Amino acid sequence: MYSAPRNCPVCNGDMIITRLYCPECDTRVEGRFAFGGLGNLSEEQLAFVETFVRCGGKLTRVQKELNMSYPTVRSRLEEVIVAMGYEVGEAADEDEVDEELRRQVLDDLAAGRITSEDAIRLLQG
Repeated sequence: MYSAPRNCPVCNGDMIITRLYCPECDTRVEGRFAFGGLGNLSEEQLAFVETFVRCGGKLTRVQKELNMSYPTVRSRLEEVIVAMGYEVGEAADEDEVDEELRRQVLDDLAAGRITSEDAIRLLQG
């Protein structure tokens, strides 16, 4: 089975689903149906969500699996949230987030994934 195309191959406009079919009982339903929040995501964003779910929602595990810095992973997650039509909320505990970010930046620096200039910029906000 193939994924439904999100954009028209002729004009690049948004596609809509107009027919659903059940192969079990041969029922057909016609109308205008939305893809839903996940249907708004690009292929790259869907792959990120798959990784996020596979990693149990742990950003540090996503970071290791995708070999990205913590700030990059966090940014990708925020892009997904916005693409799904939600607002990015404030962190429940800013100090906890700041400490985790600080630890991740230092880990990335030690592993050579970022430069010292990047680390300074990230730690200064």
